[in-house]
Amino acid sequence: MKDVQLYTDGSCLGNPGPGGWAAILVYGKRERELVGADPSTTNNRMELLAAVEGLKALKEPCQVTLYSDSQYMIKAFTERWIDKWERTGWVTSNKEPVKNVDLWQSLRALTDKHQVKFIHVYGHSGHDYNERCDKLARNAALALQEKTKV
Repeated sequence: MKDVQLYTDGSCLGNPGPGGWAAILVYGKRERELVGADPSTTNNRMELLAAVEGLKALKEPCQVTLYSDSQYMIKAFTERWIDKWERTGWVTSNKEPVKNVDLWQSLRALTDKHQVKFIHVYGHSGHDYNERCDKLARNAALALQEKTKV
């Protein structure tokens, strides 16, 4: 299996508001940037979408180390919250529906396809790829905001 590093971040101007996401795939010396935006979304949704789109871009099953500053996403896997949500029909411990269930289900399916190790990085702490993803995601949200102004 190929060993790939995936760096992700999401950004939102307001919560909800215009948002952007970014993913950087690194395989050996090759890098690929992926960026997208949504006119009305949340930060958590953009964080999850960055991971989903990054993993979807892989053409074959890979061994992936996914780096994110979203503790929510990381802990869902490292503390196995996602397993419990799946078992309980996508309901939280507070008996509320899990938000963004469509993205969680996509992410779950992709982590079944790839061997993914989730690593938390602190945002805005000088981590080069995290800073780059943050800038790409924020710029995507800002560009969309400017484009949709009347």
